[in-house]
Amino acid sequence: MRNEIKIFSPATVANVSCGFDVLGFCLDTIGDEMVVRKSKEKGFRITHIGGFELPLNPLENVAGVAALALLNDINLDFGFEMEIYKKIKPGSGIGSSSASASGSVFAINELLGRPYSRHQLTHFAMKGEALASGIEHADNIAPALFGGFTLVKSNAPIQVLELPSPKALYATLIHPEIEIKTSDSRAVLPKQIPLQLAVTQWANVGSLVHALHTNDYQLLSSALQDVVIEPYRKRLIPHFDSIKKQSVLAGALGCGISGSGPSIFALSEGLATAKSVEKSMRDVYSKSGIPFNTYVSKINSKGIKIL
Repeated sequence: MRNEIKIFSPATVANVSCGFDVLGFCLDTIGDEMVVRKSKEKGFRITHIGGFELPLNPLENVAGVAALALLNDINLDFGFEMEIYKKIKPGSGIGSSSASASGSVFAINELLGRPYSRHQLTHFAMKGEALASGIEHADNIAPALFGGFTLVKSNAPIQVLELPSPKALYATLIHPEIEIKTSDSRAVLPKQIPLQLAVTQWANVGSLVHALHTNDYQLLSSALQDVVIEPYRKRLIPHFDSIKKQSVLAGALGCGISGSGPSIFALSEGLATAKSVEKSMRDVYSKSGIPFNTYVSKINSKGIKIL
């Protein structure tokens, strides 16, 4: 059994327009790298963080909280230490905290010989995610651990459904260099919604799931509509409506807010269209004066991977 492991923990897109807090998918070209090794000293330590300034104290770091939740569940006479190389900016809306939380428990589980299932790892990782957002949710964690598209049917007990990914499906993302805290983006949401909006939303979720199973890109396009969350959260993201309009004109199947924002995602059939959508996004933001990054990624069907 190995004593050290290096992993790639990917970025993820949560909500996927209509699936607030339940749907997500995994990205292939964006993610953090983490090194975890066994140590003689019991417990869990973070020895280095590169990329962004984050707490080394494991009780103040999502990776540490998740790891300690796992270690508190198992009796070991040794511990672990971790190096984190962050490439996903915290607060970017593409699962920075979930990459850390899910990556730490995945790596420890591998070094222990995989005693825990991915559902159990999701439970531990959610403890870390709660540190960042104030609430335990798995819509970013699940796709990171399971890969592809996932639907979180239940948080208690954890039940994650793995959904298929059409082979020609690509994601395009733009990340404006502004920060929106998950807690703030939740604060703008209404406590109640009209019944008709709820009916429309769950019809879209069911349609999206069916579209993924049948490779129906036209149905997928019509299902990528959010009538509940987006109208409130888009106000926090500069030029959101322009990005959405131009992405669809460039051929995107649909466009929406990635997680709690500020990142915006679009899904397209084929790499060429995804790159055209990227150009349209860049054209909008190049006139805004706001720094930004864009990415094009195939759907990552494997999730976290060992390097």
